[in-house]
Amino acid sequence: MTVPTMVDSHCHLDMEQFDTDRAAVLKRAGAQGVRRIVNPGIDLAHSRRAIELAERHPQVYAAVGIHPNSSGDFNERALTQLAALAEHPKVVAIGEIGLDYHWDLVSPQEQARAFRGQLELAAETGLPVIIHNRNASADVAQILGEWTASERTRSSPLAQRELWGVLHAFSGDAALALAAMDWQFTLGLGGALTFKNARSLHKLASQLCLDRLMLETDAPWLTPHPMRGKRNEPANAALVAQRLAELLAATVEEVAARTTAVACALFGIDAGELPAPADGLPLTADILSESTPQPRESATSYG
Repeated sequence: MTVPTMVDSHCHLDMEQFDTDRAAVLKRAGAQGVRRIVNPGIDLAHSRRAIELAERHPQVYAAVGIHPNSSGDFNERALTQLAALAEHPKVVAIGEIGLDYHWDLVSPQEQARAFRGQLELAAETGLPVIIHNRNASADVAQILGEWTASERTRSSPLAQRELWGVLHAFSGDAALALAAMDWQFTLGLGGALTFKNARSLHKLASQLCLDRLMLETDAPWLTPHPMRGKRNEPANAALVAQRLAELLAATVEEVAARTTAVACALFGIDAGELPAPADGLPLTADILSESTPQPRESATSYG
């Protein structure tokens, strides 16, 4: 049986949790239809490791960025180094960047400075952004709203792209989801969507636009049900696709086709020949009601 093609739009394949069996992890991902993986950086060292992996594995792409929990020593030199890394042909985004008020490792002011600096880098390079948001929706929305509306961004190379970024591991409400559409952003849905107690996220996801959604795992963290308690890996994107299909009353093939098309458009990558989406599911669905934020699993400072 042919499995549908999928993209894991957010997986930390460079982490040490995969050092002993990375090749087997990639093989299992392929067997489940996960043909492309985007590996975001969390600091300069991990950004370089992501690029090295992308050089060795044709199905892996890299993003480069400094995570908010790593942003305490962010400065112009770090930004210059990121800019140089971003020139690599397999770098497809700046990320993951954003704000994290859960762990309290770096002051909000320092996080915001690094966030804004990397957003400007994305605009200058024309690369989309991968946004981390944990307990910081109001400030993330304010910064992204200002950045996307600014004349500098709207006249930048990024403005030539159809999509500008993704709110990774989305756990916000309907208002934030609608704002993301205005910003020309997509939403990344991962393991939390499969959690039995994530009722608010289930309700919201069932009303979202499939043409603005992507699958992700955030591996090695946020392992989906029924694999919770084990290390997450890209193959588990198939479990997220299955749950999203249930919530949307769609087929897994429809979900895989649409989310893969969105990921390819956002990151400018090619996943090969993709199945045509079925006509039965509308491209755009209304978001009918608001939802309260669903907390993310507290596995690590970078999860």
